Amino acid sequence: MSAYVGRFAPTPSGPLHLGSLAAAVVSWLDARSQQGRWHLRIDDIDRPRVAAGASDAILRALDCHDLGWDGPVSHQSRHGSDYQDAAERLRDAGHLFPCACSRQQVLEAGRSGWEGPIYPGTCRRGLPPSRQHRSLRLQVTQRHWTIEDRALGPVSFDLQALGGDFVVRRADGLFAYQLATVVDDLALGVTDVVRGIDLLGSVPRQMHLYRALEQSPPRYLHHPVVVARDRCKLAKSHGAAPIRCRDAVSTLARILSAIGIPDLEPEMTGGGTGAVTSLLEHALGHWHPARLPVQPIAAATLEPGG
Repeated sequence: MSAYVGRFAPTPSGPLHLGSLAAAVVSWLDARSQQGRWHLRIDDIDRPRVAAGASDAILRALDCHDLGWDGPVSHQSRHGSDYQDAAERLRDAGHLFPCACSRQQVLEAGRSGWEGPIYPGTCRRGLPPSRQHRSLRLQVTQRHWTIEDRALGPVSFDLQALGGDFVVRRADGLFAYQLATVVDDLALGVTDVVRGIDLLGSVPRQMHLYRALEQSPPRYLHHPVVVARDRCKLAKSHGAAPIRCRDAVSTLARILSAIGIPDLEPEMTGGGTGAVTSLLEHALGHWHPARLPVQPIAAATLEPGG
């Protein structure tokens, strides 16, 4: 494995909240603790979800928490030709097939899977008569996958139970998350993907794409996510409050405590010039994936008075 290269890839559907900031902190610590590079990519390929001003707000939030990145900020919305090139390579190698099925049709015809309906294979051997293709799917040829997650240990997947053949270009013409992520991570030279456990099901799909593109996959580390009072993942779509730079020291200290950083003395959280930097320096000396909690992190514990 080459020198460590990591990345943080937020979706600009709104400013960072406690959950996305915690994800950034874990990813940054893992990279910097190994003297690695840490890139920032704005995953704005899904244009209808992009909120005005969100990208700039994300950069400001990372900056005020001293989470500096390497190189220029990357934007998925500028990489359409790269995704098209990858899709053509996959198509020419026989990995893709056109699909005429709508989401509703797959829901009605497919069996229930772990992450939604299982694609029933309707178009795998050709489009039904008088049907026009809507999307492109990758044909799943390997059902079972296993990784050694750096936090979770061995994890096995049944890609058929996760949904089977999956979409790489959507009916609206946009390239899907799985293909865009793999192409961009390859372009950045990413060696280590550090992200929330809610994305664990993406692993076998992305590994399938790496193999189809004849590339080596990265290592993976999936960490607990921050959850709201209803135990659902904290999300902008559910009204998660944006973080405030004026609370950077106290917010960062609570996040570090929640991810297992020990010996956070009261004087470290008193504010003042350099307090954020000092907290991160302390965290770098104590960071290890084995310290991560097993259970989700309650957002209430990261809030003032939590």
